[in-house]
Amino acid sequence: MSDSETTPFLAALSSPKAADPDARVMDEQSESTPLLSSSATRRYDGEGDDVRDETASVAAGETDAVSVKSTKDRSIPKPSLIAVIVLSLFALGIMIGAFFVPAAVEEYAKQAIVLEPTNLSLVSITTNGVRARIQANFRLDAQRVENEHVRRVGKAATWLVGSIGTEDTRINVYLPDYDNILLGSAAVPSMDVSIANGQNNAVDFVADLIPGDAEGIRTIANEWLEGRLDSVRVLGKADIQLRAGMIPLGTHSIAESLTFEGHDMPQLPAYNITRLNFKEIPVPERSTSHAERWAMGVEVTIKAFNEYPISVDIPELGFEILVPGCGTNDAPIVIASAITHRTSVKSRSEVAVDADGVVDKLPEPLTRACPNSNSSPLDLLFEKFLGNETTTVLVRGRQKPGGDTPAWLADVLSSITVPVPFPGRSFENMIRDFSLTDVHFKMPDPAAEPDNPESNPRVSGTILVIAGLPAEMNFSLNVTNVRANADVFYKKDKLGELNLKEWQQANSTQFPATDGGEATLKIQSRIVDAPLNVTDADVMTDVIAALLFGGKSVELDINALVDVQVQTVLGSIVVKGVPAEGKIPVKPLGKNLPGLAEPKVGNIEILDTTPDSISLRALVNITNPTPYTAHIPFISIRFEKNGTTLGEAQAENLDLGLGNNTNIPVFARWDPILGGKKDGPKVGRELISQYLSGYNTTITIRTHAGTIPSLPSLGASLSRLNFTLDAPKLSLPGKSEDDKTHFIRDATFHLWSSTAQFTLVSPLKKNMLYIEHVNATALYNHTEVIGTIEYDLPFAAPPGESKTPRLPVAWDLDSVGYDKVEEALGGRMKLDARAVVVVRLGRWRERVWYWGRGIGAAVRL
Repeated sequence: MSDSETTPFLAALSSPKAADPDARVMDEQSESTPLLSSSATRRYDGEGDDVRDETASVAAGETDAVSVKSTKDRSIPKPSLIAVIVLSLFALGIMIGAFFVPAAVEEYAKQAIVLEPTNLSLVSITTNGVRARIQANFRLDAQRVENEHVRRVGKAATWLVGSIGTEDTRINVYLPDYDNILLGSAAVPSMDVSIANGQNNAVDFVADLIPGDAEGIRTIANEWLEGRLDSVRVLGKADIQLRAGMIPLGTHSIAESLTFEGHDMPQLPAYNITRLNFKEIPVPERSTSHAERWAMGVEVTIKAFNEYPISVDIPELGFEILVPGCGTNDAPIVIASAITHRTSVKSRSEVAVDADGVVDKLPEPLTRACPNSNSSPLDLLFEKFLGNETTTVLVRGRQKPGGDTPAWLADVLSSITVPVPFPGRSFENMIRDFSLTDVHFKMPDPAAEPDNPESNPRVSGTILVIAGLPAEMNFSLNVTNVRANADVFYKKDKLGELNLKEWQQANSTQFPATDGGEATLKIQSRIVDAPLNVTDADVMTDVIAALLFGGKSVELDINALVDVQVQTVLGSIVVKGVPAEGKIPVKPLGKNLPGLAEPKVGNIEILDTTPDSISLRALVNITNPTPYTAHIPFISIRFEKNGTTLGEAQAENLDLGLGNNTNIPVFARWDPILGGKKDGPKVGRELISQYLSGYNTTITIRTHAGTIPSLPSLGASLSRLNFTLDAPKLSLPGKSEDDKTHFIRDATFHLWSSTAQFTLVSPLKKNMLYIEHVNATALYNHTEVIGTIEYDLPFAAPPGESKTPRLPVAWDLDSVGYDKVEEALGGRMKLDARAVVVVRLGRWRERVWYWGRGIGAAVRL
């Protein structure tokens, strides 16, 4: 708002100094001359009396007249009365003209003036400033004046004058609150305007605008851009030569002060980046001996709406693009240069600005880690941009832009730094495909503490990612290394965390966009021993259950922040914190995984025995039907029957490959007491009897808290799942597959001696098995008794194939079975055997039953 808005056009009317100097001298002389000097008498001889004497005489005469009137009541002469009235009116007129009228006219000018800018256009840029065409409407509107007396006087005064003109004028604008530094100056040509009330003047002139102190402009501009400029006061000074028609009104020194509040100052217009394109461009080398070098080019189009009545043709301008340093006190870092195209700005219309930028190389401060941090300014910039946050880049004019840019304009632009919000973008849904193949699991070291990082299982595999590239990325890039921190989810529940702290080698293939298709980047990387921190064992159990029993693939959701090392024309760049989302399809393990495993046990070696337990070592052959491999340093599982725990099996340094896995050493302990002293031995005895008899026996294996010592919660959670599988088949010596499954391989009956001798096959390789008691019955056709054997003398069954002593047979001479034996004399027959046997292995002793079928027997005399 204006502190003093008196227009120079009206200064002549409101200032007593506005008259010509000669006229002022004449006025002073007339004011000092006695008003009644014309009444002086002249002598008859033609000579006049002295003026002072005549004045004194007149005064004395008047005094006498008054005295006579007071004493004698004589009347005053009419000429004297008229003179007194005229003198009083003249004095009153002087007072009104000298004091009241100028003040009223000044107040009238302040309130009545109306100035409406209609257009400001740039004619040309000169070596010292700009030449601008200014168009406006100027008039005096008496209705804006509130005081009625001021309005009447002002209208009368301006009506009398009619119009007023000025000569060529230079106006200087200062900043009083900033040590009166010169903001700029304007050279305004002469003009004539009407000051009659309501008379509109279309002002149209060309002025030369010259900027002042560049430091002052920089200070004001930066405070405004930073939002710290609440108000600004400017002071305009000019020496104006006024004239009324052809009559000169003198030179007047005018000083006007204006204060602009924050809300009255123009704001940066809202803009929209409509085009952004990154591409590789060649950079010419200064020396022809060097090969062509490439840099990163940027093409940008920004659109904004010009809401002001300003038109200007902006020439090509050079700028520097900067990004903030590590801290607020650190100098910004120049990363690119840019040149704007010639731009035509029309008043109150949309403006499109095209610019080309070049990133020649990445400066060292941009990629250097900040103090007390692992992140560089480039990392901080990418973090905001990739996180869909608005970051700030700085734009500053180049000190030496080149071309036809005047030096003064370069000085002004280079002293102003404009913060430009640069919107980030979301990289969600960027992943088009994600797969993990050749998966290998490595279980943790059993000696690792549960909370130690070494207690996490590790995953290796080949990651294949197909990512969509933004349309503005039109340059080649090659991903050379990746690392990531990923959260793994199953049905929106977090399963664990996959941490790739170390760089993993990668390679990429770029596919350009096609008609109707986007550009893509295929990234392949082999991860090795990536730790998987299982944060929720119950969710892991659900995943395994779905893989075992669901019969279809399981999808795991991945939310990751990926660090990518990329090779570009600017060199190797590390982009940290790229958000990535994807799904990992995990193939099912099969509905009957234990059955498909087909475990077979051989080379059993007894390590220790107690009256109730046996500790043994065996070599197991197993088939891995899954597409995954694993390394298991230690695993412990319990086996049970009908809910009764019978023992425990352990394996160390187990490497499971695809398909058949042979000669896996397994340590087991048969200890039915684990299932309870009452039920355990009973269930165990029954299971052994069925197993030795060749029944299709099954056992249930179950995990427990000690299955993976470093992951007790996972083992406990997996115990909710039970895996029932056929009891491992013993691999016994023999020529045929049928022979390899029978403990009693052959028998020979001697009729005259009434004895029988059996060929036994022991699965043990080093240990001696003793049979302490035999109570057996031989049957023909499963039901016809041939004879019975009762034998209480212990005999040994050494490793491999051996023959028993001749055991006494009590024949059932009246049975059909015995008849069949006689018929087979000198030949062979098939028979069954049902027996109760007491066996001893070391200190362990157990009574079991046995039922053998289809035993081949020779009959001899």
